Amino acid sequence: MRILAIETSSAEGSVALLEDSRLVGQVLLSAQPRIAQTLVPAIGQQLAQAGWPLAELDLVAVTQGPGSFTGLRAGVTVAKSLAYAARLEVLGVDTLEVLAWQTLHGDQPQLAESASAPVHGVLDAQRGDLFHATFRREPDDQLARLSPTAVIAAERWLAHLQAGDLVTGSGLRAVLESLPERVLVADPSVWLPRAAAVGRLARRDFLAGRRDDLWRLTPNYFRPSAAEEKADLNARR
Repeated sequence: MRILAIETSSAEGSVALLEDSRLVGQVLLSAQPRIAQTLVPAIGQQLAQAGWPLAELDLVAVTQGPGSFTGLRAGVTVAKSLAYAARLEVLGVDTLEVLAWQTLHGDQPQLAESASAPVHGVLDAQRGDLFHATFRREPDDQLARLSPTAVIAAERWLAHLQAGDLVTGSGLRAVLESLPERVLVADPSVWLPRAAAVGRLARRDFLAGRRDDLWRLTPNYFRPSAAEEKADLNARR
């Protein structure tokens, strides 16, 4: 199975090609200029280097959210456009599941202590909030979701953490000094989602029978933008 994976939920996005679970190539997208300007050229470059025509792909995988509103729109739009043009399958992947998967499958010394502990993925949701979801490693080395992706106040999330919990994600930057004692912190190298993990999770889901409708696939923002919240507040006055 040949997979194109797109990650644009963070300021530093990425594009990867995989053959089954083997990483063929991955390139990081600079935050400057905007991801929307660099994404399509990066995809073309990766396909050319691998010698893969777009039509010979089987699946396009993309982070569906949470994350940057602009980045998610760009990634999902490009993924759908390519899938439509080449008649490919497309799957959206939750960003926080990508973070948990990277942490559990990376070279992390903490894992020996936390093999059965909850893994908390967090991203900055602005205004003192975090995007959060909790996962657990299963005996078959897969992930089990323990909580849905949701927005939570940073202080409330910190209060719920317990000794031995493993935490990961770029949302930690804002709360690192406030973490309770004996909470395990993943190495910062896995705090940002990468396209390689997006592709591997999408392959897992695809082989398990999951399919996304090309026309109904949209970004999951999980909260209104600041402008939308302001407009809603003004409408209530």
